[in-house]
Amino acid sequence: MPLALLALAIGAFGIGTTEFVIMGLLPEVANDYGVSIPTAGFLVTGYALGVMFGAPLMTVLGTKVPRKRMLMLLMGLFIVGNLLSALAPAFSVMLTGRVVASLAHGAFFGIGSVVAADLVAPHKKAGAIAMMFTGLTVANVVGVPLGTLVGQSVGWRVTFAIVAALGVVGLAGVAKLVPDMPKAEGVRLRHELAAFKNAQVLLAMAMTVLGFGGVFAAITYIAPMMTHVAGFADGSVTWLLVLFGLGMVGGNLVGGKFADRALMPMLYVSLGALAVVLALFTLTAHDKIASAVTVFLIGALGFATVPPLQKRVLDHAHGAPTLASAVNIGAFNLGNALSAWLGGVVISAGFGYTAPNWVGAALAAAALVLAFVSAALERREPADRVVAAGPVPAERRTAAVPH
Repeated sequence: MPLALLALAIGAFGIGTTEFVIMGLLPEVANDYGVSIPTAGFLVTGYALGVMFGAPLMTVLGTKVPRKRMLMLLMGLFIVGNLLSALAPAFSVMLTGRVVASLAHGAFFGIGSVVAADLVAPHKKAGAIAMMFTGLTVANVVGVPLGTLVGQSVGWRVTFAIVAALGVVGLAGVAKLVPDMPKAEGVRLRHELAAFKNAQVLLAMAMTVLGFGGVFAAITYIAPMMTHVAGFADGSVTWLLVLFGLGMVGGNLVGGKFADRALMPMLYVSLGALAVVLALFTLTAHDKIASAVTVFLIGALGFATVPPLQKRVLDHAHGAPTLASAVNIGAFNLGNALSAWLGGVVISAGFGYTAPNWVGAALAAAALVLAFVSAALERREPADRVVAAGPVPAERRTAAVPH
């Protein structure tokens, strides 16, 4: 595997860290700016909405720019956004920094996947893409907990400054190690947009929004929930995030293993179990051991849905998956934004820090209903139905994978 993949993995590590670390630092940020926890939750919502709109926008713009240059520009945005967050004198400025950083997220993973695959022989493409996404996985096991620990110990601004420094390392790595590549040829926006006429693509994206939203309804407010309800010390949030990250890794591996064998049954089991576990979290959140186990299960069950949902989008996008894949990355983050906002609403309404778990359970249950609807519609379609999309350019045969 070429060293260029290391540069991509470092970028993925930084992006994964900045996306999730804010959840463990919400109380500190809220306290510094004198805002409520639900208001601080807009830092999660704003980032997620930035990814949702930025992923397709930056991906389309990326077709007009050589890939290496586009990756460098994206890392530049990432650095600027995190520096702005670290230095922000007011909450509104920090929110702006979060949105700026988020614009790099979806397109980096989409374009980076294509670059990673092009760096190696055909029989190693999947391994190359997986190696790049290792950075995202490791971020949730190492980067996020360490960033939370640093933020709670010496200040959250230091955490975002360190993440910006990681971006500089990633940018230097891309500049030095990634070879020059020509801009993509043969990409037609109308072909990419045609995928959104497929009801199955839209249903899969809706399942992504609701299913992943279920996860983040609970996890966005994990810090106040665990400290105020379960009785953990502030420092314990760090290892609780490690548990969540380990659950993500395990769930992602299991979901990937079974997505090719039994995709829809995998979705039924993971979404159904997720809804049940989130509902039970309102009870288990009052016990330290039970709440820790539940946090792990939420990570595992939530991320077990990622491979089958992404594969379903790509399977039904029929030869023009690039934009659909990028939009599905945005759909994950729309789920984050929706659930963070709804969780803040129920907390502000006085229902307590465990109330977002009920929101998450309802969202996951709704995703399960859509999974059954999707399967029912598919059974009515002719088995040999194929949408003719014409020749597929090489750069669109490599599928981008979400987080």
